[in-house]
Amino acid sequence: MNDHDIVIVGAGITGAAMALALADSGLRIAMIDARPLQSRPDSPADIAGFDPRVSAMTAASQRLLSRLDVWQAMPADRLCAYTRMHVHEADGTGSIDFAAHDIHAPELGHIIENSVLTGALHEGLQQLAEAVDSSTRLTLLAPATLSAYRYDPDTGAHLTLDDGQQITAGLLIAADGANSPMRHMAGFETREWDYEHHAIVTTIRTRDPHRLMARQCFMDDGVLAFLPLTSSDTEGKDTGHYCSIVWSLVPERAQALMAMDDAAFCQALSRVSEHWLGPVDECAQRYSFPLRQRHARHYFREAVVLIGDAAHSIHPLAGQGANLGLLDVQVLAEELIRATRTGRSLTDPMVLRRYQRRRKPHNLAMMAMMEGFKRLYADQPLAVRWLRNTGMRAVDGWAGLKNRLIREAMG
Repeated sequence: MNDHDIVIVGAGITGAAMALALADSGLRIAMIDARPLQSRPDSPADIAGFDPRVSAMTAASQRLLSRLDVWQAMPADRLCAYTRMHVHEADGTGSIDFAAHDIHAPELGHIIENSVLTGALHEGLQQLAEAVDSSTRLTLLAPATLSAYRYDPDTGAHLTLDDGQQITAGLLIAADGANSPMRHMAGFETREWDYEHHAIVTTIRTRDPHRLMARQCFMDDGVLAFLPLTSSDTEGKDTGHYCSIVWSLVPERAQALMAMDDAAFCQALSRVSEHWLGPVDECAQRYSFPLRQRHARHYFREAVVLIGDAAHSIHPLAGQGANLGLLDVQVLAEELIRATRTGRSLTDPMVLRRYQRRRKPHNLAMMAMMEGFKRLYADQPLAVRWLRNTGMRAVDGWAGLKNRLIREAMG
């Protein structure tokens, strides 16, 4: 007998959701994370206390999080529903406008701070771990770090923690991020390459309100996105003056912007954004990191299965990373629960291959699309620019195609 049926490595968005998705499975689950869980993480010392890391949650992700009782646990005043999205090219005339009312939907999605979502997920984990009437037994090992992994065909996965504790598991789920140590220890091969872009993320305050519109601009040297955030005045009214930005740029340009003081950076951002929302009056602390695409050649090996960024990481220009991870969670949970009910082993290659077959094509298609956008909107000859702008105007005028794109993006 193993100590646990399943051990999940990583208690981020994907790993925490994975544990909650298996809450009614009757399995013995352990969660390992290097940091202690926090149901109410501290607010960053930034303007208005916003987390600079945000995700654009689709309707499909919302449905999953609602089933896990996580959506309801998040403060409503930290969920910003955006109803419109404007996409255009900086040096061209083409643009596309998406609107929720075109497909009779209340919104296109929600912008959510990662710390707010993670906090609600961790609260759910703690409740599950403390529940005495649950068929699933959840053990939280946090803070703890996995220092060694060994696989035995007869006895499964053998794990050693940094404090010397040794545990065994039938199945190990790696949800420990893009640079997954678990993926490396288990010997997975990946296909990866640099986007040759660095991302700058921060929170800004603009002179004019965003009016619940997300904006995205393609430029020769990168992509700039303004993602609306909710904020209230002393009377509880939403002011709509705060946005999270993701600015993807060539490394030299990103380094120059990071070296600026706040006032100069705000001026540069105002100029590049063409004062979409008037001048950028204020910015929080800026963070920058290199962008790299990575995809595991296989999603399972021996007793280990990969989900989320451990299996695939993509360019953040569409904000789809967290959504792809949550779709992995939904599908893998379905396959593992089916295996449990039919008496199959959780490491049966047929079970894990079905998960891989259901998720890999979709993830690869999204990665190919992001790479295509990146290449299409790089510095190109005049003829290519003309085709791009013509294509954008054509899509914007074709209501049927545009509405189908909206529904596909919403899941």
